[in-house]
Amino acid sequence: MPRTRRLTALATAVAALSVLATACTGQSGSAASDDPDKEVTLNFWHGWSAPSEAKAIEENIARFEKAHPNIKVKVTGNMTDDKINQALRAGGDKAPDVVSSFTTDSVGKFCNSGAFADLNPFLKKAGLDKAKVFPKTLLDYTQFNGNQCTLPLLNDAYGLVYNKDAFKAAGITEPPKTWSQFVEVAQKLTKPNGDSYDQLGVMPTYHGYETTPVRLAAQWSPKYFDADGKSNLAKDPAFANMLTAQKDLVAKLGGYEKLEKFRSTFGDEWSAEHPFHKGQVAMQIDGEWRASMAKEAGVTFEIGTAPLPVPDDQAGDYGKGYLSGTIMGIASGSKKQNASWELVKYMTTDTEAVVAFANAIHNVPSTLAALDSPDLQVTPEFKTFLDIARHPKSNTTPAQADGGTYQLTFQDLAYAVEKGDVADIAAGLAKTGQQIDTDIAKAK
Repeated sequence: MPRTRRLTALATAVAALSVLATACTGQSGSAASDDPDKEVTLNFWHGWSAPSEAKAIEENIARFEKAHPNIKVKVTGNMTDDKINQALRAGGDKAPDVVSSFTTDSVGKFCNSGAFADLNPFLKKAGLDKAKVFPKTLLDYTQFNGNQCTLPLLNDAYGLVYNKDAFKAAGITEPPKTWSQFVEVAQKLTKPNGDSYDQLGVMPTYHGYETTPVRLAAQWSPKYFDADGKSNLAKDPAFANMLTAQKDLVAKLGGYEKLEKFRSTFGDEWSAEHPFHKGQVAMQIDGEWRASMAKEAGVTFEIGTAPLPVPDDQAGDYGKGYLSGTIMGIASGSKKQNASWELVKYMTTDTEAVVAFANAIHNVPSTLAALDSPDLQVTPEFKTFLDIARHPKSNTTPAQADGGTYQLTFQDLAYAVEKGDVADIAAGLAKTGQQIDTDIAKAK
Protein backbone atom coordinates (compact mmCIF):
# COMPACT_ATOMS: atom_id res chain seq x y z
CA MET A 1 0.00 0.00 0.00
CA PRO A 2 1.18 3.57 -0.63
CA ARG A 3 2.12 6.15 1.91
CA THR A 4 -1.10 8.06 1.52
CA ARG A 5 0.00 11.32 3.07
CA ARG A 6 3.39 11.82 1.51
CA LEU A 7 2.09 14.37 -1.05
CA THR A 8 -0.18 16.46 1.14
CA ALA A 9 2.22 16.45 4.09
CA LEU A 10 4.93 18.55 2.44
CA ALA A 11 3.41 22.02 2.76
CA THR A 12 2.34 21.36 6.37
CA ALA A 13 5.70 19.90 7.26
CA VAL A 14 7.56 22.85 5.78
CA ALA A 15 5.54 25.28 7.89
CA ALA A 16 5.87 23.24 11.07
CA LEU A 17 9.58 22.72 10.61
CA SER A 18 10.21 26.43 10.26
CA VAL A 19 9.14 26.71 13.91
CA LEU A 20 10.93 23.52 14.92
CA ALA A 21 14.21 24.80 13.53
CA THR A 22 14.49 27.46 16.19
CA ALA A 23 13.26 25.16 18.93
CA CYS A 24 15.73 22.33 18.31
CA THR A 25 18.93 24.00 17.16
CA GLY A 26 21.78 22.82 19.31
CA GLN A 27 20.04 19.67 20.52
CA SER A 28 22.02 17.39 18.25
CA GLY A 29 24.71 16.82 20.87
CA SER A 30 24.65 13.13 21.72
CA ALA A 31 22.28 12.01 24.44
CA ALA A 32 23.29 8.41 23.70
CA SER A 33 24.46 7.46 27.18
CA ASP A 34 21.70 4.93 27.88
CA ASP A 35 22.32 1.20 28.22
CA PRO A 36 20.49 -0.58 25.36
CA ASP A 37 20.56 -3.85 27.32
CA LYS A 38 18.41 -2.50 30.15
CA GLU A 39 14.63 -2.73 30.31
CA VAL A 40 13.22 0.20 28.36
CA THR A 41 10.10 1.31 26.50
CA LEU A 42 10.44 3.29 23.29
CA ASN A 43 7.84 5.60 21.78
CA PHE A 44 7.70 4.99 18.02
CA TRP A 45 5.53 7.28 15.89
CA HIS A 46 4.70 6.67 12.24
CA GLY A 47 2.24 7.87 9.63
CA TRP A 48 0.74 4.66 8.24
CA SER A 49 -3.01 4.37 8.72
CA ALA A 50 -4.48 1.62 6.53
CA PRO A 51 -5.26 -1.59 8.44
CA SER A 52 -2.87 -3.65 6.31
CA GLU A 53 -0.08 -1.13 6.90
CA ALA A 54 -0.68 -0.97 10.65
CA LYS A 55 -0.67 -4.77 10.77
CA ALA A 56 2.66 -4.88 8.89
CA ILE A 57 4.19 -2.44 11.40
CA GLU A 58 2.91 -4.50 14.33
CA GLU A 59 4.38 -7.68 12.85
CA ASN A 60 7.75 -6.00 12.33
CA ILE A 61 7.76 -4.66 15.90
CA ALA A 62 6.83 -8.11 17.25
CA ARG A 63 9.84 -9.62 15.49
CA PHE A 64 12.06 -6.87 16.89
CA GLU A 65 10.81 -7.34 20.44
CA LYS A 66 11.39 -11.09 20.19
CA ALA A 67 15.02 -10.43 19.23
CA HIS A 68 15.36 -7.68 21.88
CA PRO A 69 13.25 -8.89 24.85
CA ASN A 70 14.44 -6.01 27.05
CA ILE A 71 13.05 -3.36 24.67
CA LYS A 72 9.33 -2.72 24.45
CA VAL A 73 7.97 -0.50 21.70
CA LYS A 74 4.86 1.63 22.12
CA VAL A 75 3.60 2.29 18.62
CA THR A 76 1.52 5.33 17.65
CA GLY A 77 0.33 5.36 14.05
CA ASN A 78 -1.54 7.72 11.76
CA MET A 79 0.68 10.62 12.86
CA THR A 80 1.17 13.62 10.59
CA ASP A 81 4.47 15.47 10.42
CA ASP A 82 2.75 18.42 12.07
CA LYS A 83 1.83 16.33 15.13
CA ILE A 84 5.28 14.77 15.24
CA ASN A 85 6.97 18.16 15.14
CA GLN A 86 4.75 19.55 17.91
CA ALA A 87 5.63 16.58 20.11
CA LEU A 88 9.35 16.94 19.40
CA ARG A 89 9.18 20.60 20.38
CA ALA A 90 7.30 19.84 23.59
CA GLY A 91 9.60 16.98 24.59
CA GLY A 92 8.96 14.94 27.72
CA ASP A 93 8.27 11.26 28.34
CA LYS A 94 5.37 11.15 25.86
CA ALA A 95 7.39 12.53 22.94
CA PRO A 96 8.54 10.05 20.29
CA ASP A 97 12.00 8.50 20.57
CA VAL A 98 11.87 7.10 17.06
CA VAL A 99 10.02 8.66 14.13
CA SER A 100 9.10 7.46 10.68
CA SER A 101 8.03 10.13 8.18
CA PHE A 102 6.81 10.08 4.58
CA THR A 103 8.17 13.56 3.94
CA THR A 104 11.64 12.99 2.53
CA ASP A 105 11.58 16.60 1.34
CA SER A 106 11.98 17.77 4.94
CA VAL A 107 15.24 15.90 5.61
CA GLY A 108 17.33 19.03 5.09
CA LYS A 109 15.48 20.79 7.89
CA PHE A 110 15.41 17.72 10.12
CA CYS A 111 19.20 17.56 9.87
CA ASN A 112 19.91 21.30 9.82
CA SER A 113 17.72 22.06 12.84
CA GLY A 114 19.05 19.26 15.00
CA ALA A 115 15.57 17.77 15.38
CA PHE A 116 16.98 14.31 14.65
CA ALA A 117 20.27 12.84 15.87
CA ASP A 118 23.11 12.24 13.42
CA LEU A 119 23.19 8.49 12.81
CA ASN A 120 26.75 8.38 11.46
CA PRO A 121 28.26 7.60 14.91
CA PHE A 122 25.74 4.80 15.41
CA LEU A 123 26.47 3.34 11.98
CA LYS A 124 30.20 3.46 12.65
CA LYS A 125 29.86 1.80 16.06
CA ALA A 126 27.71 -0.94 14.50
CA GLY A 127 30.31 -1.51 11.78
CA LEU A 128 27.85 -0.70 9.01
CA ASP A 129 29.16 0.87 5.80
CA LYS A 130 26.09 2.77 4.65
CA ALA A 131 27.35 2.96 1.06
CA LYS A 132 27.30 -0.85 0.94
CA VAL A 133 23.91 -1.15 2.64
CA PHE A 134 21.78 1.44 0.83
CA PRO A 135 21.49 2.59 -2.82
CA LYS A 136 23.24 5.92 -3.37
CA THR A 137 20.09 7.84 -4.33
CA LEU A 138 18.41 6.84 -1.07
CA LEU A 139 21.41 8.05 0.90
CA ASP A 140 21.22 11.34 -1.01
CA TYR A 141 17.72 12.09 0.26
CA THR A 142 18.27 10.91 3.84
CA GLN A 143 21.24 13.14 4.75
CA PHE A 144 22.22 16.78 4.50
CA ASN A 145 25.72 18.24 4.48
CA GLY A 146 27.18 15.02 5.82
CA ASN A 147 24.63 14.71 8.63
CA GLN A 148 22.92 11.33 8.23
CA CYS A 149 20.01 12.25 10.47
CA THR A 150 17.66 9.72 8.87
CA LEU A 151 17.88 6.36 7.13
CA PRO A 152 15.67 4.95 4.36
CA LEU A 153 12.73 2.75 5.35
CA LEU A 154 11.36 1.30 2.13
CA ASN A 155 11.49 3.07 -1.20
CA ASP A 156 9.11 4.47 -3.79
CA ALA A 157 9.92 4.31 -7.49
CA TYR A 158 7.79 6.06 -10.10
CA GLY A 159 6.96 4.72 -13.54
CA LEU A 160 4.10 4.14 -15.95
CA VAL A 161 1.10 1.88 -15.28
CA TYR A 162 -1.03 1.19 -18.33
CA ASN A 163 -4.14 -0.59 -19.59
CA LYS A 164 -2.95 -3.37 -21.91
CA ASP A 165 -6.45 -3.89 -23.31
CA ALA A 166 -6.66 -0.22 -24.33
CA PHE A 167 -3.21 -0.49 -25.92
CA LYS A 168 -4.31 -3.55 -27.93
CA ALA A 169 -7.52 -1.85 -29.06
CA ALA A 170 -5.49 1.13 -30.30
CA GLY A 171 -2.98 -1.09 -32.10
CA ILE A 172 -0.14 -0.19 -29.72
CA THR A 173 2.21 -3.11 -29.16
CA GLU A 174 4.57 -1.77 -26.48
CA PRO A 175 4.83 1.07 -23.97
CA PRO A 176 6.50 4.30 -25.17
CA LYS A 177 10.17 4.73 -24.39
CA THR A 178 10.83 8.28 -25.58
CA TRP A 179 8.82 11.44 -24.97
CA SER A 180 7.80 11.78 -28.63
CA GLN A 181 6.50 8.20 -28.55
CA PHE A 182 4.67 9.00 -25.29
CA VAL A 183 2.91 11.96 -26.90
CA GLU A 184 1.93 9.84 -29.91
CA VAL A 185 0.61 7.00 -27.76
CA ALA A 186 -1.30 9.37 -25.45
CA GLN A 187 -3.03 10.89 -28.48
CA LYS A 188 -3.90 7.48 -29.94
CA LEU A 189 -5.43 6.38 -26.65
CA THR A 190 -7.51 9.54 -26.22
CA LYS A 191 -11.19 9.40 -27.19
CA PRO A 192 -12.74 12.88 -27.01
CA ASN A 193 -16.46 13.25 -26.41
CA GLY A 194 -17.52 16.86 -26.84
CA ASP A 195 -16.07 18.89 -24.02
CA SER A 196 -15.09 15.71 -22.19
CA TYR A 197 -13.58 12.29 -22.92
CA ASP A 198 -14.68 8.70 -23.13
CA GLN A 199 -11.04 7.85 -22.48
CA LEU A 200 -7.95 9.95 -21.94
CA GLY A 201 -4.51 8.63 -22.87
CA VAL A 202 -2.93 10.12 -19.77
CA MET A 203 -3.76 13.00 -17.44
CA PRO A 204 -0.79 15.31 -18.09
CA THR A 205 -1.65 18.19 -15.75
CA TYR A 206 0.38 18.57 -12.55
CA HIS A 207 -2.67 18.08 -10.36
CA GLY A 208 -3.16 14.66 -11.93
CA TYR A 209 -2.26 12.86 -8.72
CA GLU A 210 1.35 11.62 -9.09
CA THR A 211 2.06 13.68 -12.22
CA THR A 212 4.08 16.26 -10.31
CA PRO A 213 6.74 18.56 -11.76
CA VAL A 214 9.61 16.87 -9.90
CA ARG A 215 8.52 13.39 -11.02
CA LEU A 216 8.45 14.46 -14.67
CA ALA A 217 11.65 16.47 -14.38
CA ALA A 218 13.50 13.38 -13.16
CA GLN A 219 13.30 11.94 -16.67
CA TRP A 220 15.47 14.84 -17.88
CA SER A 221 18.07 14.13 -15.11
CA PRO A 222 18.02 17.70 -13.78
CA LYS A 223 20.57 19.32 -11.50
CA TYR A 224 18.69 21.54 -9.06
CA PHE A 225 21.73 23.30 -7.59
CA ASP A 226 25.19 24.22 -8.84
CA ALA A 227 28.52 23.57 -7.12
CA ASP A 228 28.04 26.68 -4.95
CA GLY A 229 24.60 25.57 -3.76
CA LYS A 230 22.78 28.15 -5.89
CA SER A 231 19.60 27.34 -7.80
CA ASN A 232 20.33 25.86 -11.21
CA LEU A 233 16.81 26.17 -12.64
CA ALA A 234 17.71 28.86 -15.16
CA LYS A 235 21.02 27.29 -16.18
CA ASP A 236 20.10 23.63 -16.63
CA PRO A 237 18.04 23.24 -19.83
CA ALA A 238 16.36 20.17 -18.31
CA PHE A 239 13.83 22.34 -16.50
CA ALA A 240 12.79 24.48 -19.47
CA ASN A 241 12.68 21.41 -21.71
CA MET A 242 10.42 19.52 -19.30
CA LEU A 243 8.06 22.45 -18.78
CA THR A 244 7.84 22.99 -22.54
CA ALA A 245 7.23 19.30 -23.27
CA GLN A 246 4.51 18.99 -20.65
CA LYS A 247 2.75 22.15 -21.82
CA ASP A 248 2.82 20.85 -25.41
CA LEU A 249 1.27 17.54 -24.31
CA VAL A 250 -1.46 19.40 -22.42
CA ALA A 251 -2.29 21.32 -25.61
CA LYS A 252 -2.34 18.18 -27.79
CA LEU A 253 -4.70 16.35 -25.43
CA GLY A 254 -7.33 19.07 -25.42
CA GLY A 255 -5.95 22.01 -23.48
CA TYR A 256 -5.69 22.89 -19.82
CA GLU A 257 -9.31 23.89 -19.17
CA LYS A 258 -10.81 20.81 -20.83
CA LEU A 259 -8.41 18.48 -19.06
CA GLU A 260 -8.98 20.06 -15.66
CA LYS A 261 -12.75 19.83 -16.15
CA PHE A 262 -12.36 16.12 -16.86
CA ARG A 263 -10.05 15.72 -13.88
CA SER A 264 -12.77 17.12 -11.63
CA THR A 265 -14.77 13.93 -12.35
CA PHE A 266 -12.03 11.67 -10.96
CA GLY A 267 -12.52 9.63 -7.82
CA ASP A 268 -10.18 9.54 -4.83
CA GLU A 269 -6.60 8.53 -5.60
CA TRP A 270 -6.57 5.84 -2.90
CA SER A 271 -9.94 4.22 -3.62
CA ALA A 272 -11.51 1.90 -6.16
CA GLU A 273 -12.81 5.06 -7.87
CA HIS A 274 -9.35 6.02 -9.16
CA PRO A 275 -9.61 7.06 -12.85
CA PHE A 276 -7.18 4.33 -13.95
CA HIS A 277 -9.24 1.68 -12.19
CA LYS A 278 -12.40 2.95 -13.91
CA GLY A 279 -10.83 3.15 -17.37
CA GLN A 280 -11.07 6.94 -17.57
CA VAL A 281 -7.34 7.12 -18.28
CA ALA A 282 -5.37 4.45 -20.14
CA MET A 283 -1.97 5.37 -18.71
CA GLN A 284 -1.11 6.54 -15.21
CA ILE A 285 2.14 8.02 -13.90
CA ASP A 286 2.37 6.31 -10.52
CA GLY A 287 4.31 4.30 -7.99
CA GLU A 288 4.87 0.60 -7.48
CA TRP A 289 1.63 0.22 -5.51
CA ARG A 290 -0.79 1.15 -8.30
CA ALA A 291 -0.89 -2.21 -10.09
CA SER A 292 -1.70 -4.10 -6.90
CA MET A 293 -4.30 -1.49 -5.92
CA ALA A 294 -5.94 -1.79 -9.33
CA LYS A 295 -6.13 -5.55 -8.98
CA GLU A 296 -7.62 -5.21 -5.50
CA ALA A 297 -10.18 -2.82 -7.01
CA GLY A 298 -11.26 -5.61 -9.36
CA VAL A 299 -10.30 -4.11 -12.73
CA THR A 300 -11.25 -6.30 -15.66
CA PHE A 301 -8.40 -5.31 -17.97
CA GLU A 302 -4.81 -6.56 -18.07
CA ILE A 303 -2.29 -4.24 -16.40
CA GLY A 304 1.17 -3.40 -17.70
CA THR A 305 3.99 -1.43 -16.12
CA ALA A 306 7.02 0.28 -17.61
CA PRO A 307 9.50 3.04 -16.82
CA LEU A 308 8.43 6.55 -17.72
CA PRO A 309 9.61 7.69 -21.15
CA VAL A 310 12.76 9.77 -21.43
CA PRO A 311 13.57 12.76 -23.67
CA ASP A 312 14.41 11.66 -27.19
CA ASP A 313 18.03 12.79 -26.83
CA GLN A 314 18.40 10.60 -23.70
CA ALA A 315 16.97 7.39 -25.17
CA GLY A 316 19.97 5.44 -23.89
CA ASP A 317 18.93 6.20 -20.30
CA TYR A 318 15.49 4.62 -20.63
CA GLY A 319 14.62 2.77 -17.45
CA LYS A 320 15.36 5.56 -14.98
CA GLY A 321 12.83 7.30 -12.78
CA TYR A 322 12.16 9.38 -9.70
CA LEU A 323 12.87 7.80 -6.31
CA SER A 324 11.70 8.79 -2.85
CA GLY A 325 10.48 6.93 0.22
CA THR A 326 9.91 6.81 3.94
CA ILE A 327 12.59 7.97 6.34
CA MET A 328 13.35 6.93 9.92
CA GLY A 329 15.24 8.82 12.60
CA ILE A 330 15.91 9.24 16.30
CA ALA A 331 14.68 12.33 18.14
CA SER A 332 17.68 14.31 19.32
CA GLY A 333 15.91 15.02 22.60
CA SER A 334 15.45 11.33 23.40
CA LYS A 335 17.31 9.96 26.42
CA LYS A 336 17.05 6.45 24.97
CA GLN A 337 19.09 6.88 21.81
CA ASN A 338 21.14 3.67 22.03
CA ALA A 339 17.98 1.60 22.48
CA SER A 340 16.30 3.64 19.76
CA TRP A 341 19.19 2.87 17.45
CA GLU A 342 18.56 -0.85 17.92
CA LEU A 343 15.04 -0.35 16.56
CA VAL A 344 16.16 1.90 13.69
CA LYS A 345 18.98 -0.46 12.79
CA TYR A 346 16.64 -3.45 12.75
CA MET A 347 13.89 -1.86 10.69
CA THR A 348 16.19 -0.20 8.16
CA THR A 349 19.12 -2.62 7.75
CA ASP A 350 17.94 -6.12 8.72
CA THR A 351 17.28 -7.85 5.40
CA GLU A 352 14.55 -10.14 6.73
CA ALA A 353 12.73 -7.21 8.35
CA VAL A 354 12.99 -4.97 5.28
CA VAL A 355 11.81 -7.71 2.91
CA ALA A 356 8.90 -8.72 5.14
CA PHE A 357 7.75 -5.11 5.41
CA ALA A 358 8.12 -4.53 1.66
CA ASN A 359 6.11 -7.67 0.89
CA ALA A 360 3.39 -6.64 3.30
CA ILE A 361 2.75 -3.15 1.92
CA HIS A 362 3.89 -3.61 -1.69
CA ASN A 363 6.73 -1.08 -1.60
CA VAL A 364 10.25 -1.30 -2.99
CA PRO A 365 12.88 -2.44 -0.45
CA SER A 366 15.44 0.15 0.64
CA THR A 367 18.63 -1.92 1.02
CA LEU A 368 20.79 -3.48 -1.65
CA ALA A 369 20.55 -6.89 0.00
CA ALA A 370 16.76 -6.74 0.24
CA LEU A 371 16.44 -5.77 -3.42
CA ASP A 372 18.21 -9.02 -4.34
CA SER A 373 16.60 -11.21 -1.67
CA PRO A 374 15.01 -14.46 -2.90
CA ASP A 375 12.28 -13.90 -0.31
CA LEU A 376 11.08 -10.71 -1.99
CA GLN A 377 7.70 -11.29 -3.63
CA VAL A 378 8.09 -10.10 -7.22
CA THR A 379 5.28 -9.98 -9.76
CA PRO A 380 6.02 -8.95 -13.36
CA GLU A 381 4.36 -5.58 -12.66
CA PHE A 382 6.43 -5.02 -9.52
CA LYS A 383 9.72 -6.02 -11.17
CA THR A 384 9.52 -2.88 -13.32
CA PHE A 385 9.83 -0.70 -10.23
CA LEU A 386 12.64 -2.77 -8.77
CA ASP A 387 14.55 -2.19 -12.00
CA ILE A 388 13.83 1.55 -11.82
CA ALA A 389 15.13 1.58 -8.23
CA ARG A 390 18.34 -0.12 -9.39
CA HIS A 391 18.89 2.06 -12.48
CA PRO A 392 22.07 4.14 -12.16
CA LYS A 393 20.41 7.21 -13.66
CA SER A 394 17.36 7.18 -11.39
CA ASN A 395 17.38 10.32 -9.28
CA THR A 396 15.66 12.31 -6.58
CA THR A 397 15.26 15.86 -5.30
CA PRO A 398 18.23 16.80 -3.10
CA ALA A 399 17.92 17.78 0.55
CA GLN A 400 18.16 21.48 1.32
CA ALA A 401 18.22 23.71 4.40
CA ASP A 402 14.70 24.93 3.61
CA GLY A 403 13.37 21.39 3.39
CA GLY A 404 10.97 21.09 0.48
CA THR A 405 10.22 24.79 0.12
CA TYR A 406 12.30 25.04 -3.05
CA GLN A 407 10.25 22.24 -4.59
CA LEU A 408 7.00 24.03 -3.79
CA THR A 409 8.40 27.20 -5.37
CA PHE A 410 9.30 25.31 -8.55
CA GLN A 411 5.91 23.62 -8.48
CA ASP A 412 4.13 26.97 -8.33
CA LEU A 413 5.99 28.06 -11.45
CA ALA A 414 5.04 24.82 -13.22
CA TYR A 415 1.36 25.37 -12.37
CA ALA A 416 1.54 28.87 -13.83
CA VAL A 417 3.29 27.69 -17.00
CA GLU A 418 0.77 24.95 -17.79
CA LYS A 419 -2.15 27.37 -17.25
CA GLY A 420 -0.56 29.88 -19.60
CA ASP A 421 0.00 32.51 -16.90
CA VAL A 422 3.75 32.46 -17.54
CA ALA A 423 4.63 32.63 -21.24
CA ASP A 424 8.35 33.33 -20.88
CA ILE A 425 9.61 30.12 -19.30
CA ALA A 426 13.25 31.26 -19.19
CA ALA A 427 12.34 34.42 -17.32
CA GLY A 428 10.08 32.46 -14.99
CA LEU A 429 12.86 30.02 -14.15
CA ALA A 430 15.30 32.86 -13.47
CA LYS A 431 12.86 34.59 -11.12
CA THR A 432 12.00 31.32 -9.40
CA GLY A 433 15.69 30.50 -8.96
CA GLN A 434 16.28 33.85 -7.26
CA GLN A 435 13.39 33.18 -4.87
CA ILE A 436 14.80 29.74 -4.05
CA ASP A 437 18.22 31.21 -3.27
CA THR A 438 16.63 33.82 -1.00
CA ASP A 439 14.59 31.21 0.88
CA ILE A 440 17.55 28.91 1.40
CA ALA A 441 19.75 31.76 2.62
CA LYS A 442 17.12 32.63 5.23
CA ALA A 443 16.85 28.99 6.32
CA LYS A 444 20.55 28.61 7.07
